[in-house]
Order: sequence, then C-alpha cells, then structure tokens
Amino acid sequence: MNTRILSASAEHIQEVGVLLRNGELVAVPTETVYGLAANALDGAAVSRIFEAKGRPQDNPLIVHIDMLDTLSMLSADVPDTAYTLAQAFWPGPLTIIVPKSDRVPTEVSAGLQTVAVRMPSHPIAREIIRAAGVPLAAPSANLSGSPSPTTAARVAADMDGRIAAIVDGGACEVGVESTVITLVGERPRLLRPGGITKEQLEAVIGAIDVDPAVIEPLANDREAASPGMKYQHYAPRADVTLIDADAAQFAAFVNAQAGDGAMALCFDDETDGVAIPFLTYGARADEDAQARRVFEALREADDRGATRLFAACPRAEGVGLAVYNRLLRAAAFKVVRL
Repeated sequence: MNTRILSASAEHIQEVGVLLRNGELVAVPTETVYGLAANALDGAAVSRIFEAKGRPQDNPLIVHIDMLDTLSMLSADVPDTAYTLAQAFWPGPLTIIVPKSDRVPTEVSAGLQTVAVRMPSHPIAREIIRAAGVPLAAPSANLSGSPSPTTAARVAADMDGRIAAIVDGGACEVGVESTVITLVGERPRLLRPGGITKEQLEAVIGAIDVDPAVIEPLANDREAASPGMKYQHYAPRADVTLIDADAAQFAAFVNAQAGDGAMALCFDDETDGVAIPFLTYGARADEDAQARRVFEALREADDRGATRLFAACPRAEGVGLAVYNRLLRAAAFKVVRL
C-alpha cells in the first residue's frame, strides 16, 4: 500500500473523510498524539487497526467524536457524571468509559460491555470526524508497544505502507495520550493518567479512585478496561530503566554505566555533571514540557543507537503522573531508587 502524507487542506480533509467512510485507515493529528483512525461503526475497518499496529485483540480502543449528541448513540446508559465531565473538559484530552450500546462493534470494545469515548480539541481532528460523518476509533498511530508518535514523520516511520494516508497537522500539543476515567462501577476510577489531572477531575466530580495498574503491572486475572493498562507500552528499542534520584545522584549513577550504548534521559536543567551521551525531556518542575517531549526523546534515543537508556524519574503528581506512567511502562517497571 502506498501511504500518502497529506496537508490539512480542506480538499485533503474531505478526501480523508471518504477514505474513512470506505473502511480505510488514516493517521490523524490530535492534541495528545497522532491517532490511527477507522470508522468506529465498521468492525471490519476497526480490525485493520489491530493488523496495521500488530496490536493484541484484547486491548480496547477509544472512539473519537465531534458532537456531544453522539455519546448517547454509543452508550446504552450515559450517567449524569459523564455529562458533567464533558461540560468541564470536552473538547480535550479526557476519555470517559461508559456502558456501550449495540452500535459499538465488539472489535472496538475488545469484547467488553463498555466503550471509551472522547472529543478531541485539535481542530483538524474534529474537521476529519465531521468529514467522515462517523465516529472514529483511533489508538496511537504507531507499531504496538513502541513510543507514541507526536509528529507525522514519526507516524510514517512506523506506518508507511500499512495505511492509506497520514494527515500532517504538526507537532502534538499535549504529547501523551488522554486521561481515561471509567464511570462503570461504584466510584469513578482513573485508569490512565494524562493531560487532565486527578486533581482537576476531583474538583468537578469529587473523590475518584486510582486504579493500581497506573503504577503497577496489571494483575494477570484482570481484563484491560482501558488502553495502556496491559502489556509493555511506549518502549524504544533501548532497554529503559527509571532512576529515582536527585541531580547529583543521577549523574553519578549514569556515569558509572558508561559504554555499551548507555545513554541518559535527563531533565533540561540537570545535565551538569552527566558525562555519558544524554537527551533531555523538559525541566524537572515543568511537567507539561516533559509530557510534550517524552515520546520524541525515547525515539531519538533509538535514532542515536542507544541500547541502554537511564531516565530521570519525574514527579508522580499532576501531569507528572502521566509521564511517570509512560516511562514506567517503557521500562517494564524497572526502577532504581537512590
């Protein structure tokens, strides 16, 4: 298949809408990461997402919409809390899990009786949804398990020849996937941290639980209720280890690892004293910058031939919890605490 990289012109957006209605796959920009989109109401089209990504079939997808009215079509029973959250955070990087309706193919929900839905804030993403005339199932537009792409070029590196087209909308603003909260159960539960923080959610709907799988491996007897809960995710080819330390401790530790393809992933403001090759991913106190930069930094480590990557550990609060979650999974939960 010849994958075309298209601009976000009005003509190309209409063309992409036709491709999606016809069951093709198209990578689209969102404010979080690039998504690999298919018609969410077409089970056969959704199956092609799993084939293109090499994604396990028991990993559910998120459905992207551009109008709140679509939520009632996708869900058999929309709780009032969903509308409260939508009013506060949509369009934006929040995914809400609710009971699914019969309109949602089992391929989207991975056999679960729930559906994950969000309304992206990226204007190009919303124009594409409108042009397609259908909601779009869209996980990250990368090979399964690798770092999510935040530019069209990174999408092409993984997806060229596998999908019909890539719409180039520039670099993604948030840089990590959406926050996921489930409203199915006794209390709302955070399943994946993202650009909307736990504190922001609680300010709107009160106390929420945090699923243990946010910072621990998913128990073997549990189903993945959300993308990003199961399997190693976000990982470069390099072997990643998180280093929980202050700047001096981090520098001393990584310098002792010199050679054999060792590289450090540092905070912007803590590179003094690091003697091995390094990349940076935002200042220690700038969690939004860390989120924008982390996936690109992981891919750059591969570009530079790193075989071992030692990453400075972010603060596990606010948006930093999302960055911590992604690096934990990239490292397969290997953490050295100094």
